[in-house]
Amino acid sequence: MADPAASQAFDILILGGGSAGYAAALRSAELGFSVGLVEKGKLGGTCLHNGCIPTKALLHSAEIAENAKTAEKYGVKASFDSIDMPAVNAYKDGIIAGKFRGLTGLIKSRGITVIEGEGKLTGQDTVTVDGTAYTGKNIVLATGSYSRSLPGLEITGKKVITSDHALTMDTLPKKALVLGGGVIGCEFASVWNSFGVDVTIIEALPSLVPNEDAAIVKQLERAFKKRKIDFSTGIRFAGVEETENGVKATLEDGKSFEADLLLVAVGRGPVTANLGFEEAGLTMDRGYVITNERLHTGVGNIYAVGDIVPGLQLAHRGFQQGIFVAEEIAGKKPVVVEDVNIPKVTYCEPEIASVGLTEAKAKEKFGDDAVTIQEYNLAGNGKTSILGSAGLIKLVRQVDGPIVGVHMIGARMGEQIGEAQLIVNWEAFPEDVASLVHAHPTQNEALGEAAMALAGKPLHG
Repeated sequence: MADPAASQAFDILILGGGSAGYAAALRSAELGFSVGLVEKGKLGGTCLHNGCIPTKALLHSAEIAENAKTAEKYGVKASFDSIDMPAVNAYKDGIIAGKFRGLTGLIKSRGITVIEGEGKLTGQDTVTVDGTAYTGKNIVLATGSYSRSLPGLEITGKKVITSDHALTMDTLPKKALVLGGGVIGCEFASVWNSFGVDVTIIEALPSLVPNEDAAIVKQLERAFKKRKIDFSTGIRFAGVEETENGVKATLEDGKSFEADLLLVAVGRGPVTANLGFEEAGLTMDRGYVITNERLHTGVGNIYAVGDIVPGLQLAHRGFQQGIFVAEEIAGKKPVVVEDVNIPKVTYCEPEIASVGLTEAKAKEKFGDDAVTIQEYNLAGNGKTSILGSAGLIKLVRQVDGPIVGVHMIGARMGEQIGEAQLIVNWEAFPEDVASLVHAHPTQNEALGEAAMALAGKPLHG
């Protein structure tokens, strides 16, 4: 780590070293600015240490478990015996440690001053860390998020836990309840099911992954039922009590569920309390920092990025915003990417990948008669059949206009989100995509097939 006493004045001073903060630091240094990066924990933040990376490591272990269970179907003699959680955690922690070493080395090589400690905004150009004041011509707030709960629902860390606790468990429950059917809830339900845990999801909204297109929701719920992942939707959670043997959760209609533990996965809240933001004159809303579309707070030269800015709480959104702000400060006038056009992936099995408008949102924006859709069933895709998976790709198009939404579900479909985001963000017409060559046999060619069908020249189906 750099010596925090080496300098106390910077061109850009960043509060928070997660995905958004370290991206801002790296790009700022690349642009020739002097940079101070304040971090109270470890560089990499939630994503690296108790979010994206560790959960995806668990999901890969879960995929290996599923492969062992079904190996005979593919002519391979193998068996699934049990899950060794200490070994799973060792694998997961090894991935984290390697990425952490790489990140800290990169930060050091760019000449970025890392200031270790808990920082607080104490002026329009000042962040105070453990009694020492540091100044920046520009301030970037990137303090991230935390696993939140519901009012009155106490997280004990024993039988009522969050994803933070779930990532460090060295034993598995026999039966688990997951409160929340969004991304985090569905990913942990998927992992635990593959590990042999009896899982039930409780979601107050009418469906799982409620922000996804209706066709994708239907496919996921069907797949989860087939995997014997139970779920209750449409009825609000009332409360939970810890019992001698576990937990008992009750819904508002009186129905109850019993299990060994309850994982609370109801989303994440912004880390902004008691950090001096209100005192500095920033506009706040339910803990979030309000900015303009260029991420400026309206106060001095203070910007905010990542999970503390209202919108999608995704590591890659924060990463892009960190780069954006560095380039904005440098006068490069970077392009704004609206949240709706930021790619999203839910890494359960089957995977969900989406970008752009759902069919419902497109009709709301353009009108019912101004939207057309195309669904391509992955049953016709050779690579999907080889993988033993199923699913679909759905394209949403403005009539006589570009594709405004791509929605996909199936094994490993998250890997197809790259082309999908280019289609939507570059406002491609179906005819543009249909004329391109998609390699065979890949799942990627299903995107081409869907575009061909939407362009009026389907070959399969």
